[in-house]
Amino acid sequence: MTGTAQGDGRLTGGKLVLAAIVLGIANFMVVLDTTIANVSVSHISGSLGIAPSQGIWIITSYAVAEAICVPLTGWLAQRFGAVRTFMWGMIGFTAFSILCGSSTSLAMLIAARIGQGICGGPLMPLSQTLLMRIFGRGKSGTAMGIWSATTVIGPIMGPILGGIISDNAVWNWIFFINVPVGLFVAFGATRFLRGIDLPTSKVRLDVIGLIMLIIWVGSLQLILDLGREHDWFEYDLIVGLAIVAVVVFTMFVAWELTESQPVVNLRIFRYRGFTAAVMAQSIGFAAFFAAIIIIPQWLQQSLGYTATWAGYAMAFVGVGTFIMSPVVAKMTQRRDARMLASVGLLGLGFVALMRVGWTSGADFWTLATPQIVQGFFTAFFFIPLATLALGSVKPQEIASAAGLMTFLRTIGGAFGGSIGATIWDDQAVVARSEIVGKLNSLAIEEQMRQTGMSMDQIRGSIVRIVDQEALALSTNHVFLLSAIVFATAAAIVWLAPRPAAAPSAGAAH
Repeated sequence: MTGTAQGDGRLTGGKLVLAAIVLGIANFMVVLDTTIANVSVSHISGSLGIAPSQGIWIITSYAVAEAICVPLTGWLAQRFGAVRTFMWGMIGFTAFSILCGSSTSLAMLIAARIGQGICGGPLMPLSQTLLMRIFGRGKSGTAMGIWSATTVIGPIMGPILGGIISDNAVWNWIFFINVPVGLFVAFGATRFLRGIDLPTSKVRLDVIGLIMLIIWVGSLQLILDLGREHDWFEYDLIVGLAIVAVVVFTMFVAWELTESQPVVNLRIFRYRGFTAAVMAQSIGFAAFFAAIIIIPQWLQQSLGYTATWAGYAMAFVGVGTFIMSPVVAKMTQRRDARMLASVGLLGLGFVALMRVGWTSGADFWTLATPQIVQGFFTAFFFIPLATLALGSVKPQEIASAAGLMTFLRTIGGAFGGSIGATIWDDQAVVARSEIVGKLNSLAIEEQMRQTGMSMDQIRGSIVRIVDQEALALSTNHVFLLSAIVFATAAAIVWLAPRPAAAPSAGAAH
């Protein structure tokens, strides 16, 4: 095999191509696993004997664990080396994928998903860093093109692949497929990335800050996931978790603001542009991720979609994003990022309003069309806000700002998914009560009896219709609230001043 390594870490020839493939596949696989389980929750819930609402934990546990580990990436790379951390992270991700597929209970699956998130969290930023290193500054555009393409394609393929596997095999294989890919990437890292690492150093880890971060984030996520099942603050455990979350969060903020090497650099919030952009992105992503979780559940529980067809309906969102991302990236260099971000957020709000009109009789294209439109606005949402946030900080602080932005976006998605699912469940109960209160069941029973149906069949049919319409009304309610959230985020963007300059290409993701 031809190809050499330069003194600065750049590769050439065939070695460069193979190393880029390895890093691109790694990033693709980690991003894929954020969405691959979304359309499979019903299958997993049925197999493990749990309620679909409990199945949401399978998604949020991964997202939270991943978010917590993102701030550790810099320390791990300095302490152990980027390549070594990347390789062992991939090995751990693969091992936990085996445990996910082998799970026989919800507790085991959640524990394995947390392990996946812990090992997978550093892989996205590390794949980006290593791509930049092997291509060198002169070809940073090519490096970011590979990284961005795999980041966009992953969410597209996740629902499709998850649906096909769940419908045609068993759900376990949505995790087992990671195994051969993970082994290939781990081998490729040792074979093609050897010799490009920078010297390591024994940098100190903010252990106290990390422990407090895990405690308050974990407590808050447990509140959101357990609350809807246990009547919220009527349950003593929820009250206890709330107290822990508030106290530890307060201590965490005080500690990180005074710590010389904090695990999360909260001092970045002194920049008004960064604060406004990150607030808008986190709030917007919460509403965005809630839709990613709720729509597949509604399609399968209420409309009778298979996991495969739910995946097809969801996947259209990635098409517009893939097309518009390079266009928006160029526009951001010439236009006010605040204006572009507002267009994206208001566009996503418009898409949410399109969904408010959904009914239980909606056909496939009625459901898929908003996904296509959303894809175009998604590019306006992510890229300008990243530019705005990172363009507001000093160059030497871009790495810390990018890590904090990724952390808050991922946390926002996890929390948004839990809150959205809670509202969806609660509103379905309210809507069902209202429908039953207005239902003239005697007239309906008489009409059905004339068709030859038995009383048990009649009652079963009425219950199914009521439940179906209640879920449709609940879905409409969630998206109406989402539209308001997107509009609020669009307003927050304008609290930021226009950045004087865009950050470097490698930092904006």
